This record gives sequence, C-alpha cells and structure tokens, in this order.
Amino acid sequence: MRLGEPTPIKAVINITPLVDVVLVLLIIFMVMAPQMRKGPDVNLPNTTKPNSQGDERGRILVSIDEAGGLWVNDRPVAAEHFGEALSDAVGAETNPKIVIRGDAKLNFREVREVMVAIEQTGFRGVGLIAKRAGAEGK
Repeated sequence: MRLGEPTPIKAVINITPLVDVVLVLLIIFMVMAPQMRKGPDVNLPNTTKPNSQGDERGRILVSIDEAGGLWVNDRPVAAEHFGEALSDAVGAETNPKIVIRGDAKLNFREVREVMVAIEQTGFRGVGLIAKRAGAEGK
C-alpha cells in the first residue's frame, strides 16, 4: 500500500441486531401463546389435581358459557344445531378428541346434557377441562 491510496472496502454482515429482534419476538410469542384460546371466556371450576390437558391437535373444544350458550371451537352454536356443528368441526379427522370447558357457575345437569348430546351425535368419550385450585386466569 502506498500513501494516499484508498484501502479496499471489506463487507461484513453484522447479524447481532437480527438475532436480538428474533429473540424478542420469540419471547413475545411464548408469553402470548397461552392467551390465544378459542371460544368465550369461561370461569373454569377448580380441582386439586387436574391431569395433563394433553396437546391441542385433533381436539374439538366445546365451551358452555355462564348463560348456557354453546360454542364449538370459536363459533357460537344454537342448541338445536349442536350435532351438525360438531360433525362439521370434526371434518375428516379420524380420531377426534372432544373436550368440554364449562363455566364454574353452571349446574352439572347442563354439562351432562351437552355430554349426552355429544354421545347422541356418535362420539364416545368426552374430556373435561378444569384449572388447578389457586391458579390464576381463566
């Protein structure tokens, strides 16, 4: 190199800002994922030791709100069309798992009526979702 001669430009890619942004987005999605649930807000009954709720793949969520309204996944459904909506939600699923989220203020009779309607539609076995006693959130 001679004096006064320009030095060659070296291109260096700095990926540190990219990694920082990706990690922040990952943390945001990890925190928000449990809050993105289908259906209405339901005040779940407390239990001392609920079993593992399992994964959500192939699961059809039936919610019963405080007023007794029925929801299949995130759609409100009239009681007279409940069987049709449940069959539509199953689609081509070979082994669907149906779980019920019932509000804690409901009578057991109302939850049992929904369980009977699910059995009459042709599905066997229904899961119930509860929250651990002392757990926060709905």
